[in-house]
Amino acid sequence: MICILGGTFDPVHFGHLRPALEVQQALGVPVVHLLPCRTPPHRPAPRAGAAQRLELLQLAVADEPALEIDTRELQREGPSYMVDTLESIRAEQGETPLCLVLGADALLGLESWHRWQDIPALCHLVVMQRPGARASTPRALVDRLNSTHVTDSRALHERSAGCVIDIPVTQLSVSSTQIRDLLAAGKSPRYLLPDPVLERITQEKWYAD
Repeated sequence: MICILGGTFDPVHFGHLRPALEVQQALGVPVVHLLPCRTPPHRPAPRAGAAQRLELLQLAVADEPALEIDTRELQREGPSYMVDTLESIRAEQGETPLCLVLGADALLGLESWHRWQDIPALCHLVVMQRPGARASTPRALVDRLNSTHVTDSRALHERSAGCVIDIPVTQLSVSSTQIRDLLAAGKSPRYLLPDPVLERITQEKWYAD
């Protein structure tokens, strides 16, 4: 089974990395593929360039074999539509089960995504839930996605796509915006992101203005 988690990673921080690792462990997959976005369709362009964000992501996961990087969106021109990425992976992997990991808030906005109706037929949706949040994805949304809600991750291995599963993860109150604001103000964001990432940002003065 293939599992991907997309994002701008501008910059990458522990709020990305710890939940990704917990999803990997919960699903029992060898790795979660982190998929940096080149041109996000639904938000402003990243502050750092594609090469800079990729370098920081590589530093962040260098010593973690459970997290790997997939650069296909960085190599593709135009808006980084997830449906295009899923179709690309599906063309390579055939009927291998494919999981898209996303936060609960992102799932609620899924119907604003480009060709969102095609996404459930291409992959399973793995929804990261904050502790103490809603017990599961709303049934009405699952029905609109024409998907099947499951509670056992083994079900994801039995079909290539079309399921929704909720995975509780440690949601750290960290954001890339917070880190960028601290750096711009000349303050330290240490302990919010891996030390090698912060060292590289500081060395190159990225996000300093």
